[in-house]
Amino acid sequence: MVRFAIINTASLRVREGMVFAGGDFGREVTNNFSAIVVQHGKELFLFDSGLGAQVAAQYRQDMPAWQRPFFRYDDPVVPAAVQLAGSGLPPVSRIILSHSHWDHASGLADFPGAEVWVSPEEREVLGHPGPGVGGAWPSQVATAGIKWRSLKFASVPHEGFARSLDLFGDGSVVLVPMFGHTSGSVGMFVTTSAQRRFFFVGDAVWSAAALAEGAGKFWPARVLVDHDADATAAVIGQIRRVRKAHPELVVVPAHDGGVQDRLGYFPKWVR
Repeated sequence: MVRFAIINTASLRVREGMVFAGGDFGREVTNNFSAIVVQHGKELFLFDSGLGAQVAAQYRQDMPAWQRPFFRYDDPVVPAAVQLAGSGLPPVSRIILSHSHWDHASGLADFPGAEVWVSPEEREVLGHPGPGVGGAWPSQVATAGIKWRSLKFASVPHEGFARSLDLFGDGSVVLVPMFGHTSGSVGMFVTTSAQRRFFFVGDAVWSAAALAEGAGKFWPARVLVDHDADATAAVIGQIRRVRKAHPELVVVPAHDGGVQDRLGYFPKWVR
């Protein structure tokens, strides 16, 4: 059995023009802070952790005051650990981070028994955390006891990406490097038991609508959050090529509330 569910830990209404270059400033869209829970047989793991139980304290400690009007979240926050509690599911064995920014790593502390997997390039970033949107936050990643593990990509091409990691060896969950937004960002292809295909692209783009034009983020956001704008643009180009080659593939940006609304939220599973 291979299935996944979207755990929406919080949401925020924003102007579309703030999400991607060329977006409509007269239109509001929903920005989600989600974790993806994947069940493969008896194993349960997360792709990103969403906002966690300690996000308010983390935000006060590490979000600079001048960035708070631009990067915020709305209450209520319902952490992934809270939503999974009492579900009867196996414990989360590992958390794979698409990247280590605050809104993806906030919930790590809520899963003390889970290993946290990142690319070696992202692990290097985690060794030098600092406040602000563009880096990993000390309050989230400098906690003693986090069980860090490195993803080891093989020189096996997958959907145009030069390297890949077939997580279970059966092609159902394949990770690919998508370096650009951060120096070690990763994406995840999932093929469910019903042979439905999905591509979770983290923050390479914030909106699936941006892919139609190959648009990156609104330029002030791009300057603040994208580690390498050229590499990010190249990744966006590859996502577009994959989707063109496989029209049935559903691309799921980490924050796109419209895409995620159509798929539904935990405890609803996508099979």
